[in-house]
Amino acid sequence: MSQVAIGSDTSRSSGNSPLRWWMLVLAAIAVSSSYYESDVIGPIADLLQRQRGFGQSQLGMLNGVISIPNVALALINGLLIDRYGPARVALWSAAIGVLGAALTAVGNPYEIMVAGRFLFGVSEGAIFIALVAGLAQWFSRSGIALATALYLSLARVGSYAVDTSTAWARPLYDRGWQPPLWLGAGVTLAGLVAAFMFYWLDRHHRPGLRVADSAAAEHVDWRHLLKFDMSYWYILGLHVLYAAVFFPFRTTYAIEYFQHVKGLTLSQAGVANSWVFFAAVFATPFFGLLADRLGHRALMLVFGTLLLPVTFVVLGLTNLNLWVSTVMMGISFSLVPAVIWPATTLIVEPRRLGTALGLITLIQALGMATSNLAAGWLADKAGAGAQNPGGYKVMLWFFFLLSLVALCSAVLLWRRETGPKGHGLEEARKARLEPLAVTAATPAAQ
Repeated sequence: MSQVAIGSDTSRSSGNSPLRWWMLVLAAIAVSSSYYESDVIGPIADLLQRQRGFGQSQLGMLNGVISIPNVALALINGLLIDRYGPARVALWSAAIGVLGAALTAVGNPYEIMVAGRFLFGVSEGAIFIALVAGLAQWFSRSGIALATALYLSLARVGSYAVDTSTAWARPLYDRGWQPPLWLGAGVTLAGLVAAFMFYWLDRHHRPGLRVADSAAAEHVDWRHLLKFDMSYWYILGLHVLYAAVFFPFRTTYAIEYFQHVKGLTLSQAGVANSWVFFAAVFATPFFGLLADRLGHRALMLVFGTLLLPVTFVVLGLTNLNLWVSTVMMGISFSLVPAVIWPATTLIVEPRRLGTALGLITLIQALGMATSNLAAGWLADKAGAGAQNPGGYKVMLWFFFLLSLVALCSAVLLWRRETGPKGHGLEEARKARLEPLAVTAATPAAQ
């Protein structure tokens, strides 16, 4: 048996492969198509109300149901990736996503549409983490941070595209609720093609030797599952609560709210909502780089989270231009994801990182589903709609109060990290960016 250093000069380092940037592009296309389909209900929410008589609770269900599979599958997805490889799981997930998108587009009766969204949720929950794991096999440790930031940024293109589709695909929206959903199915099909190319290149051209993660991975020890450091629980709370505010509002209710309360047309509302995601495409890598250079990650999370409740105050209690709240939420959505994921890896010890991220994904999915349904129920009870714009106030109060709890989690994390039991989130951790020699036991014949 011999020890081979992955990423060393004696092996074909994944970080040196010229194909790695093509793999990043393919991964970005695949996940961006998933983001497009994930947000496809928001732009047609008003059409579904007028043409099919859907209530707010039904709309909330269509977006909330895609988070439900993650509650059961979050940890299982990680095991499947270890067992069969991330590229293969990404391909399977993309195929399931196309089927779910097609059922959603069929859309009648309502139960078929819900089933399609649920099936798509199975895909969405797996493809994101599978492609992150796949990219980690192609980029060296010193390059994976930038690759992940670019991956996250390019993923937002899908969210931007679906919101602006009310303008560039306006003829489809003029024909009713169903054509935009078939457009979404076509986009997921393009993502499936990208996922297949990713799988084929990974299977035939992935360079270097790989650590046998599946053999070395530990089984989940449920007796010790909850024995994480307090900083982990604070950052988990921030993960969950931030997602439970941002995504239900922006992907389910924002466009409709802009139409009924702010007096925008469907096209104008879609464009206004899209700028939050458009800003994230460019700003996410900047904030990630800033955190690596300056440190103060926990403080940055406090600032980014603070912008969330302030946004709802501006929306609900002032007559300021809509772009004020859009800019604030855009900065928040660019900053928090760019900082929170690398901060999580600094808090959790490497051997338990998979379990920690799986637990975050599980509870986050449950939180988003619950928040979607609760906001819709509150809006229905208040009679929110085009004829009663004031009915949306209770929904804004719900998101405002939830964002305050998220801010409390961020403040508690910051206070702990500035103390003696911190994990260095308030310091620049440049050493983390240096390539580390990872050794693996391999047969001498190799």
